[in-house]
Amino acid sequence: MNLQTILEGTLPSLGYELVDLELSPKGRLVRVFIDKPGGVDVEDCASVSSHLTRLFAVENVDFERLEVSSPGLDRPLKAAADYARFAGQEAQLWLREPVDGAKRLKGTLRGLDDGAAVVETAKGTLRLALEGIERARLVPKIEWRKDR
Repeated sequence: MNLQTILEGTLPSLGYELVDLELSPKGRLVRVFIDKPGGVDVEDCASVSSHLTRLFAVENVDFERLEVSSPGLDRPLKAAADYARFAGQEAQLWLREPVDGAKRLKGTLRGLDDGAAVVETAKGTLRLALEGIERARLVPKIEWRKDR
């Protein structure tokens, strides 16, 4: 069983979503990015880290260091469901092939339509096949308050 499969089978039962998994070239560092509705905090990361450390021992996963983290404000969009879940939010997308002469674009996610991401850009609304999107990330929205 590979590590991705182990994590995808374990994290949902703990109430978390596997956002991403990074392995160092020799597999010594395992970096796991988790999320849940409302976001994750330090206690979530510590709890998942503790659980995974025990699970990896049982599953004979060879590693030296485990890091569990939130995906951050600029969360990557990995699954098709992410484009629907984050509809209304701004995202940066890197495309495999140019669309209207550009391989990188920024726009507001409008969900999924028949397996394609719908993105509203300054030039109009685009339907982008998911396999044509190399990578995508949310654009953090930071609001400054003058009263502080």
